[in-house]
Amino acid sequence: MTTNAAHQLAQVNIARLKAPLDSPLLRDFTEALDPVNAVADGADGFVWRLQGESGDATDVPVFGDDWLIVNMSVWRDLPSLTAFMYTGRHRELLKRRHEWFERVAEAMTALWWVEAGHRPSVAEAEERLLRLREQGPTPYAFDLRTTFGPHGREG
Repeated sequence: MTTNAAHQLAQVNIARLKAPLDSPLLRDFTEALDPVNAVADGADGFVWRLQGESGDATDVPVFGDDWLIVNMSVWRDLPSLTAFMYTGRHRELLKRRHEWFERVAEAMTALWWVEAGHRPSVAEAEERLLRLREQGPTPYAFDLRTTFGPHGREG
């Protein structure tokens, strides 16, 4: 997929907790947040990530549901995002996600292109995710299996 410096890739990922964040069940996950976020912050192609008062986004409400947590970030392009996702500590945690989060049938991750410099809001991310759930992958909101370039071409 070719990218355009005028556009950057936004991603949102939400997850439904199996237990409260301060529970022993989620200890490995919560203890890994700061180190994994530090790796993301220094990753090639990383632009921005949503942060609440805690320094991560676990205290940022999403869909008005206290059992959902949100992760949202902006990257230079899809290869930068996937390189981070599927290597190192993040990959290790990704393999363990079902220990901490409920399996949900509906889409919990959405990608979309933004103008360089734009920082998406949670409301924008919710809208993109809902559209993906309703219409499937489109240039407006897509997933990792069916991607689109910044100008709407499937890629």
